[in-house]
Amino acid sequence: MPLVFAGVCSHAPGITGRKNLADPQAKSSFYSAFNDMRDALRRSAPDALVIVGAEHFANFFMNNMPAFAVGMADRYEGPIEDERWLGIARRSIPGNKELSLAIISSLMQTIDVAYAEEWKFDHGIMVPLHFLTPDYDLPVIPININCQGPPLPPLHRAYALGQALRQAGDALPARIALIGTGGISHWPATPNSGKINEAWDREFLGRWKMNSRDQLLGYSDEETYRQGGQGGFEIRTFIAVAGATEGSAGEVWYYRPIPEFAVGCTVGVVKLRPAGD
Repeated sequence: MPLVFAGVCSHAPGITGRKNLADPQAKSSFYSAFNDMRDALRRSAPDALVIVGAEHFANFFMNNMPAFAVGMADRYEGPIEDERWLGIARRSIPGNKELSLAIISSLMQTIDVAYAEEWKFDHGIMVPLHFLTPDYDLPVIPININCQGPPLPPLHRAYALGQALRQAGDALPARIALIGTGGISHWPATPNSGKINEAWDREFLGRWKMNSRDQLLGYSDEETYRQGGQGGFEIRTFIAVAGATEGSAGEVWYYRPIPEFAVGCTVGVVKLRPAGD
């Protein structure tokens, strides 16, 4: 079944945990863009949501840091953080072990991935789910890209992961929606927290909208760290979505730097073209 929906969004914990500190108009317009994405996602009538994120040492640490990991469980739990700090109540989230297994088996034909039958979601997944599946009634298949500790997977491998996801989805009877969630520029847990490089963000989003593979893969980690902070490494999640939607252009429905949320806040959706067109 062809991919029925694809998009990208930010996931910083301040989006929900510090919502009362931001400019009310900025918060309202950002939340409205999330609501528009939720409505578009619902209209696509997916059977499952594949969410490609970057977790933050909640499940994977330097003693075991896979480049790519896929969840393979029927239930997950989140958030792993304090509920009051994040502003999201802890709950059980449905998965689909059988569908996950099929996707993992397909990915392994071209991409080496780890899998996890136990996974507690941190804000990297819970913030998007809070807006996009507020009833938590859509099965989720989580995928983590190591954006935390070097050596990081090269950008072309993140793009190839997306291509392999598209191939896996197109071979399945299920209707698959795909969300990539990350930065863009931010300097979390540092004295520069709240700093946002708007010019760098907009340049990256311009490349993402065009789905220009060569331009998306043209960043070095040194440049990204300098211009986008250590949180900028999460461009890999957006690049994976670009790989899965190769040949399709994107639309940025919202972008605005919101310092209180400590990130360049983004919502974007891909205008999908059928694979092979």
